[in-house]
Amino acid sequence: MPKTRLNISLDQDLADFVKVYVRENRTTVADVITQFVLALKRQAQGDSTEIILSDPDFHKALLDVQSGLRDGTAEWHTFEEVFGD
Repeated sequence: MPKTRLNISLDQDLADFVKVYVRENRTTVADVITQFVLALKRQAQGDSTEIILSDPDFHKALLDVQSGLRDGTAEWHTFEEVFGD
C-alpha cells in the first residue's frame, strides 16, 4: 500500500516517551503510530484481537518472546530451518 506523510504534534513528554520506547523495542515511531491506528480501526470495525490476546498461554508466550528480543537471548533461525526446503 502506498505511504503518505502525516505530521503530528505531541506534548513533549509523550514525544520523549515514544523515542525511548522505540529505541528499547527496536522499532520506529512510524510503526508505533501505525499499530495504534490499526488497533483503532479494528476496534471501530468490530475486528478485535482481544480474544487471542486474552488467552493466558498466548500472553505468556508473547511476553517471553519480547523479553528474549530485548535482552538478546532470542535464538534466530533461517527460513529453511523453520519451514524446510
